[in-house]
Amino acid sequence: MRIYGNLTLQANHNIKKPFFTIFAKNNYTLKQYFSLIIVLLIFNTIIYSQENYPKNYFISPIEIPIILSGTFGELRSNHFHSGVDIKTQKKDGLNLLAVADGYVSRIKVSQYGFGKALYITHPNGYTSVYAHLSKYSKKINDYVKRVQYKKEDYQTGNLFFDKDVFPVKKGEVIGYSGNTGSSTQSHLHFEIRNTETENIINPMLFGLEPKDTIAPVFESVKGYPLNTNSRIENFNDEVILPLKMLGKRKYTTDRISASGIIGFGVSVFDRLNKANNKNGVYSLEMLINGKRVYYHDVETFSFAESKYINLHIDYKHYKEYKKKYQKLFKETANKMSIYKELIDDGNINIKEGFNYNIQIIAKDYHGNSSILEIPIVGSRNNPIFSVPIDTLEYKIVAKNFHRFTKENVTVSFPKNTFYNDTYIDFKVEDGIARIHNTTIPLNKSYTIKFNVYKYSELEKQQLYIANLRHPKHPSYQETKKKDSIFYTRTKELGDYTLISDKDKPEIKLLYFKDKQWISKLEYLQVKISDKGSGIKDYRATIDGEWILMEYDHKKNILTYDFNDKDLFGSEHIFRIVVSDNAGNTNELSVTFFRVKN
Repeated sequence: MRIYGNLTLQANHNIKKPFFTIFAKNNYTLKQYFSLIIVLLIFNTIIYSQENYPKNYFISPIEIPIILSGTFGELRSNHFHSGVDIKTQKKDGLNLLAVADGYVSRIKVSQYGFGKALYITHPNGYTSVYAHLSKYSKKINDYVKRVQYKKEDYQTGNLFFDKDVFPVKKGEVIGYSGNTGSSTQSHLHFEIRNTETENIINPMLFGLEPKDTIAPVFESVKGYPLNTNSRIENFNDEVILPLKMLGKRKYTTDRISASGIIGFGVSVFDRLNKANNKNGVYSLEMLINGKRVYYHDVETFSFAESKYINLHIDYKHYKEYKKKYQKLFKETANKMSIYKELIDDGNINIKEGFNYNIQIIAKDYHGNSSILEIPIVGSRNNPIFSVPIDTLEYKIVAKNFHRFTKENVTVSFPKNTFYNDTYIDFKVEDGIARIHNTTIPLNKSYTIKFNVYKYSELEKQQLYIANLRHPKHPSYQETKKKDSIFYTRTKELGDYTLISDKDKPEIKLLYFKDKQWISKLEYLQVKISDKGSGIKDYRATIDGEWILMEYDHKKNILTYDFNDKDLFGSEHIFRIVVSDNAGNTNELSVTFFRVKN
């Protein structure tokens, strides 16, 4: 990849003006007026071509003003964001409201993912989803705890309900904001789904619209020669083009020369009023000499489609530089339904002697837009540099099954693990299986097997497979063990190895000691940690009976609420057993004294 020139960036703010204001301030000829009407109709088609979603049916799910930390469809790691993230002023415990009449149809408590989640089915054909709750309303919370105590497990799995079990009214408190699951700080992740298809729909289409008068910002643009005969500035290699600001909401690049089939990608973000965080845009459009050849928006999509984000973005650049470029051309293997009215899948055929004006238009949901123009002159194909042809050892034909073995490591790729035919490296060095690198996205999981026949039975017990994406901090990879074969399944290429973990997890009491009176404490807390393979499981009891301890894996703290059970007598024995992913266990048993206040 080349960087062409220096990158000049500047944010811009724009308050959208109605079209009639534009018409009134200009004296147009009849022909020009009709041309503008056609433009207006196209604009309306783009903005209002969605289904007729009910705008006034749902109320806000929260009692404070809506400010978003995440928008629908924005680019996340390996998926498009399936809802909106509503800021809760960094507070746990804010009331969360049923957005309309309906019934609680599903509840799920998980350690990761959505954490404590709740689903409400509404009679109009939609389901609202609330995630990362700190707790549910009392009647729901009591039910969930009964399930947890019956299963003796914090994680409930999916609990489904008929409409007469937990009916709710619009505005009823159904839970409280929190930070459970794979959340980084307290907020509400909120979704609206089609109940029948379970497709996710942008909540803004239902009237959940925070104030937004700020246009999207183009950060940078890349050009891509899309075959071996294509050139940009006589190079057959992708290039970052410098951006210039021409005024509010308008960007341009220097004129470039090109030939053959090329494409473009942009790094672009949006901001909403009263929020500094960068959000995703609602739509991207590309025109060539005024004719649209590419358009996509994030009105709706299915969960099954979300994985194709790795074809929608420049995945290689993202893995190498942590910056996401959205391609304005569609890969053949990309099955997402967000694309509309594509011509040649957004590929641009540049011919010698012709001039081209490329316009890329980024819009947010409210219609605030920014335009990037790229002038191109078609040139003779005079290659200065060409990307080397792949000469790696292993050729992958995407539609075929492949298995490769080196030393004591075997990798097996099922059919269609890869999106496209490609070449990869595979070698084993000092016990590390180097399976190409992380820059190729995968459609399916593949299997890595290590033959561990050389190890003793005790050594085998302490071994696990680790991913070395961060070499100084190996991460546990779910390891299956069958005799002398250890194996794992993963959707990521890269470096993997066997690591031995001989250390027990650590357990530390918080705010009390052995043989101490703790009648004034509302909660019993311990801190658990593991330096090697990581915590796998824990089990805690008081006086021999299982107790529910909620695990905050971000702080490594387990918490028991004394209100869960009545304790009889004043002397009690608390016991906890913690195990890691390598099978090492540690146990702590203490006596405490407590009576009801």
